[in-house]
Amino acid sequence: MNKKVIDNFFFELSRNLKKVNGSIKIFLTGAAAGSLLGGVRPSVDIDFAISCGKKYFIEAQNAIQRTSAVSGIAVNFSEDIDRWSQITFLDYKRHAIPYKRFGKAQVVLLEPAYWSIGKIARYLDPDVDDLVRVFKKQRTSALRLANLWGKALAKSPRSSASFSFKTHVDHFFKTYGRVIWGNRFNPDKYILTFYGAAGIKGD
Repeated sequence: MNKKVIDNFFFELSRNLKKVNGSIKIFLTGAAAGSLLGGVRPSVDIDFAISCGKKYFIEAQNAIQRTSAVSGIAVNFSEDIDRWSQITFLDYKRHAIPYKRFGKAQVVLLEPAYWSIGKIARYLDPDVDDLVRVFKKQRTSALRLANLWGKALAKSPRSSASFSFKTHVDHFFKTYGRVIWGNRFNPDKYILTFYGAAGIKGD
C-alpha cells in the first residue's frame, strides 16, 4: 500500500460520495497511515475512522463499500476506532495531521504518537518495524510517547490487554530505544515516565 494506491482509493471514493449530501472526514490509521508518515512496508488494507454524522453514515458506508469492491482494496472502518482495542486511543480526533481533500472527503492522519497506540498494543513484528521507521522519520519525542502511552493505559479498562501493553512498552524502549534515539538513550528513564503516567509503581 503506497501513496499512489492510497490516493487512488480516496479519489475513487470521492466519485462515489458525490450523491452524499454531507461531507466526510476520514482519520487514517494503521499501516496505510504509517506508510504516509514514513514507513515503507506494504499493507493489504486501509484502516480509518469516519466522521460524517449519523444522518449520512449509511450513504458514506455504501460509498466506501462500493469503492472497496471496485478497487479490490480491503477496508476496515467505523465511526470510532477507539472501539477497536481494549487500549483507548484517547482524544485522537483532536490530534490529526491534514493530508489531502478528495472531493467531499477530507483525509487526515493520526499524529505519530496517537497512531502508535494501536501498534504498540498489538506489537506484531510488522507493527514494530512501522514504529521504528515512523519514529525515526518523524523524530517523535520519546518523552511524549512515554507520557501518552501511560495515559492511554491509565484510562483503559483493566484487562489482559493492559498487562500486554505494559510489557510491550517495556520491551520497545529497552530493545529499540537506542536504535531510534541514539546510543545515549536511557530506556529506564522513559519506562519510569511511562509508569508514572499510567499510575504504576516501578518494578
